[in-house]
Amino acid sequence: MSKKILVIQGNPVAGSYGEALAQSYVKGAEAAGAEVRLLQLSALDFNPNLLGGYRNKLPLEPDLIMAQESIKWAEHLVFVFPIWWGSLPALMKGFIDRTFMPGFAFKYQKGKPLPDKLLKGRTARLITTMDGPHWYYRFFQGQPGHRMMKDSTLHLCGVKPVHSTAIDLMNKKTDQQRNDWLGKVEQLGRSMS
Repeated sequence: MSKKILVIQGNPVAGSYGEALAQSYVKGAEAAGAEVRLLQLSALDFNPNLLGGYRNKLPLEPDLIMAQESIKWAEHLVFVFPIWWGSLPALMKGFIDRTFMPGFAFKYQKGKPLPDKLLKGRTARLITTMDGPHWYYRFFQGQPGHRMMKDSTLHLCGVKPVHSTAIDLMNKKTDQQRNDWLGKVEQLGRSMS
């Protein structure tokens, strides 16, 4: 049986390098025999604002219902996004806010400090780009975008392990270096990690 992989591309800019990275991962995973679905968040029709919070939830749009079905279907989740101001683009954050809802990704239990994890049995990889140096993001900023996704979202919902690939200094990369990274991400897809 082939591995089921969902790639979620969160750069809102059409034709971005993030799209190329996501396509490279898909290409590698499909070549290795995986069954792959790709979500381009910029192509989905949904309100990224969690109006009303958890008490007065907005009904999910059809694209978010489809996204939740794909998350349930997947064994491995791959998130591709740029680091902007140390964290996720608003589109990716809004997608997380609207899809990783109570009753879907986690469930509160009376008398328990932490919720039940409803997405157990899945693994994930973060593939991020940034203009600054990774050492600065890691040691001086504390990797806020990675920590939010890994610890405050995915681990809290039961997704483990979560690995990450950070591509830094994007504004200084040559075309050859960008192509080399596309090849490395394709290899990640082939290894289905």
